[in-house]
Amino acid sequence: MNRAIKSIAVLGSGIMGSRIACHFANIGVKVLLLDIVPASLSDVQQKSGLSLNDPQFRNSIVNSALQQTLKSSPAPIYKSSISKLISTGNFIDNMKDIAGCDWVIEAVVERLDVKQSVFEQVEKYRTPGTLISTNTSGLSINAMAEGRSADFRKHFCGTHFFNPPRYLQLLEIIPGKETSNEVLDFLEDYGSRFLGKTTVRCKDTPAFIANRIGVFSIMSLFHLVEKMQLTIDEVDKLTGPVLGRPKSATFRTCDVVGLDTLVKVARDVYDYCPNDESRETFLLPKYVEELVSRKWLGDKTGQGFYKKVKSAEGKSEILSLDLKSLDYQPKGKIRIPVLDQVKVVDELRQRIPLLFNAADKAGEFYRESFCRLFRYISFRVPEISDDIYKIDEAVCAGFGWDIGPFALWQLLGIEQVVGLMEKMQLPPAQWVYGLIDNKSGDFFKGIEGLKHCYDIASASMRPLEN
Repeated sequence: MNRAIKSIAVLGSGIMGSRIACHFANIGVKVLLLDIVPASLSDVQQKSGLSLNDPQFRNSIVNSALQQTLKSSPAPIYKSSISKLISTGNFIDNMKDIAGCDWVIEAVVERLDVKQSVFEQVEKYRTPGTLISTNTSGLSINAMAEGRSADFRKHFCGTHFFNPPRYLQLLEIIPGKETSNEVLDFLEDYGSRFLGKTTVRCKDTPAFIANRIGVFSIMSLFHLVEKMQLTIDEVDKLTGPVLGRPKSATFRTCDVVGLDTLVKVARDVYDYCPNDESRETFLLPKYVEELVSRKWLGDKTGQGFYKKVKSAEGKSEILSLDLKSLDYQPKGKIRIPVLDQVKVVDELRQRIPLLFNAADKAGEFYRESFCRLFRYISFRVPEISDDIYKIDEAVCAGFGWDIGPFALWQLLGIEQVVGLMEKMQLPPAQWVYGLIDNKSGDFFKGIEGLKHCYDIASASMRPLEN
């Protein structure tokens, strides 16, 4: 079937919905952005003479959300005129208008019952054969499709964008049991060719690929910080550009994304993955629970692990949270000897082994955090993906890592690292030992000019898919 995406509908105008709408507008697609009708008139609206039937009132939630997004930084659109491609409305008055859209993307609150209710309305109005997807960050695709028609289920899947959609490359595509291959192939191609994404097809498992691994890595560091008595400034210094990762590193990333989002993913994995061998890692440390209870969720609430304030002289200053006292204090100068030593090493693949083998507290931090990550990813194959390379692609594109976790493990020496993992009582999954015994001995290899990846099912190297 030949498809063309000329117009889409985005249902839900929150942080993700509005930004997804803007990203499609960036490539010239007309967007219909819908949200709920407010429950009642505010005092300001009453004083201004608005009525319950006035479109200005009925669309006030979606219009306010879109305007906030358009003013946000970094900018979600290339230039202001692009916003003219986005029209707004509400679920009651304008759901019928999705009949003229080629693709409907649901982006409402992360609650299964709410999403199912929205899809019930969508099915009344969407044109059969058109695409329908959900931007869930981890809810079951198959559960959402229950009770829907055969045509709906055939054209329905998960399309998980990462925030902010204009800047983060990953688009996870999650099939339902009845999603047609034509739909999946089209979305993979469209996401790559038109939206500029790294598209990764995932299994319908909690948190999919990138969040399952990325949030594990963050939660593991949360616990390691307590164990090693590190500060958030030290951890962000150790886990940022020096490792080929974003400047936001770990704790600043949590503030940008929102601690509530991170906690939601962590709790879902703990609740829905009872057989996860590292399940306890997803339990929240006490200091994270306290931040959530205080609603110190990051940028969206004005404070989280960091807080921006005005000094007595009127200058902006960034304060860091002390994880013991939960008081904010000025950021001090961080001196970590090994980081000074590797400043002259520009090549990332030469720098990382020096950090990993450092004979100081930083080296200890890297060895324990890496070994826990390597153990975790080894047990996720084939649970979340049959293919090692898809895990690396998803984590790199979703979290901005220059080197994926399996490639990082290989860089440090697979067999040597396994020996260290065993000493730390963190042995990997059994298939890794088979790889070591195999003539291959690597996760990735270049063979005759083509990149090959170790395939667990056949215990052999095979070319990567194009």
